[in-house]
Amino acid sequence: QVQLVESGGGLVQAGGSLRLSCAVSGRTYRRYAMGWFRQAPGKEREFVAVISYSGATTTYADSVKGRFTISRDNAKNTLSLQMDSLKPEDTAVYYCAADSVDSMRTVTRNPASYDYWGQGTQVTVSS
Repeated sequence: QVQLVESGGGLVQAGGSLRLSCAVSGRTYRRYAMGWFRQAPGKEREFVAVISYSGATTTYADSVKGRFTISRDNAKNTLSLQMDSLKPEDTAVYYCAADSVDSMRTVTRNPASYDYWGQGTQVTVSS
């Protein structure tokens, strides 16, 4: 089992920044690609960003590319999402997720591939 706990959400004005963190515990000796997803009220959960186990490969949704940066520290078992130039449409509950992989470079946008999920943290961007 792997436990994921997000933190860092909150209320921010448009154009501001927030940094989300995800603490990972449990079977951390396994290889996991780590992703961020979000879900706004009345909408389906959507992909935001993913980083490979090695950290060498990252992929972003077009809607956040150039504004968000995903990173990880395997020594500290943490995942981060730096969010800059926030927009009201970024308002959502943000979830971190872990995808067990065989390759150090594998990444996927498909939420069905992820094995473990955090409880989510609310991000609200006011206009």
